[in-house]
Amino acid sequence: MENIKTTLNAPRPYDYQERDIQKIFEKIALEQPPFSLAYQLPTGGGKTVIFCEIARRFIEQYDRKVIVLTHRKELCTQTSNTFKKAGVKNKIIDSAVKSIPKKNSYKCFVAMVETLKNRLRDGMLSADDIGLVIIDEAHHNSFQKLLSKFKNAYIIGVTATPFSSDISFPMKKTYRELLTGEGIQSLVEKGFLAKPKMWEYDVELQTLKTGIHGDFTVSTSDMLYSSKAMLDLLLSSYKEKSFGKKTLIFNNGVATSEKVCALFNSEGIVAKHLDHKTPEKERREILQWFKKTRGAVLTSVSLLTTGFDEQTVQTVILNRATTSITLYHQMVGRGARITGSKKIFTIIDLGNNAARFGKWNDSVDWNEVFENPDAFYQQASHYSEGAVHSMPSALRSKFPNSLEIAFDITSAHNDAVAQGQKPQTVIRDSIRQHAKMCLENSESISGALALASDLEKEIAWRVKEYANCLGKTTKNYRDWLQSDYQSRLTALIQKITARQNTLLAS
Repeated sequence: MENIKTTLNAPRPYDYQERDIQKIFEKIALEQPPFSLAYQLPTGGGKTVIFCEIARRFIEQYDRKVIVLTHRKELCTQTSNTFKKAGVKNKIIDSAVKSIPKKNSYKCFVAMVETLKNRLRDGMLSADDIGLVIIDEAHHNSFQKLLSKFKNAYIIGVTATPFSSDISFPMKKTYRELLTGEGIQSLVEKGFLAKPKMWEYDVELQTLKTGIHGDFTVSTSDMLYSSKAMLDLLLSSYKEKSFGKKTLIFNNGVATSEKVCALFNSEGIVAKHLDHKTPEKERREILQWFKKTRGAVLTSVSLLTTGFDEQTVQTVILNRATTSITLYHQMVGRGARITGSKKIFTIIDLGNNAARFGKWNDSVDWNEVFENPDAFYQQASHYSEGAVHSMPSALRSKFPNSLEIAFDITSAHNDAVAQGQKPQTVIRDSIRQHAKMCLENSESISGALALASDLEKEIAWRVKEYANCLGKTTKNYRDWLQSDYQSRLTALIQKITARQNTLLAS
């Protein structure tokens, strides 16, 4: 068949990939179209090689057309090139393609979703002629209306994380069943993925708010991660755990990424920044620089999470928090490729992401996630807005040098009771923490006292929580407690400042 040619450069499936390919063809042999199957394999496990081989064998066995859907232009080109290396003749359907001859010789097409939708609408391509549809990054799950047009086709959705990006439309509604491939830890142990060495830093995320799509907003992320305290933590963690290593830094906002880039360069560490507005020519030049430069640092936003396979990455820094397990796995996976000299890579987590989802190489019951996505979503949303008391962002911005701004009154009270301490120790420790915040964010006693005054509403909230822990309390007692708290905070700031001045004088 002229569409299939034996090619010496064709990547051959590994044993675990071959096993999954056989399972998929067993399903195809047993089922009649339309039939939809979701297939899960970790980032770095070789999904493109697998669905390339599936397309090649499907054309050979059934002599029917195959179409591969992606959601990004770069993925279209990469997929098409992989197919060509495997000897599968294919055509990219993009905006430049204005017509497809009815008697074309192509058995395989690669297209972006929106472009294909338009070409089907224009009658340029008939959905009835397609025997197999392969969907890359199927967790996007935005293809339902389009997929309904392929009534004579098998549908295979491929993803590393079978959890829909739209919780209101779970993947289970699109795919009849899920087939899971080799797990991350197994691929690590067998030498197909690099071994992770993870460093976690407990970061307060109370000021982060979630947006309409469920993830933390760019504005609140920028407010937190552009603060001096977080920039200092990023720099110190890099110097301690990754200095001199080729490093990718993922951020949620452009403002943060640009500050990170400027900070590293000011420290003599050569770094470059990329975001979705970076011109294509400049982007190519930066990626080429990153590939060739030893110890290069690349800080980015909304890029490099898919379709970026630079194997020489030694460290991935998550300089952001996310509620998306897909994004979490995609970011970490950028460092998981192995080379002849790289068998281990470093992960620095500055967003409590591992606490939210588990370590990257932990076992995940993807069938349970697929069958019960709502339960998984609730678990992953533990850190979402409203889960804990959140200091208003305007007030938070007055304390850029403080990493710790929250104080869990209820937990502190429970601990005090369990240890046989007096409940008043909770208020004492809370006042100490507020005093520390005021002093480390001011250069004078007057500035520290002004910050203490700004904390009036935060103090009122802590006092209310403390009173709730005590049980029944009168309003007069609560009012006195708040006034006393403010007075003791002022006195402590003055005492510490006087002590510091005495030490300096001596």
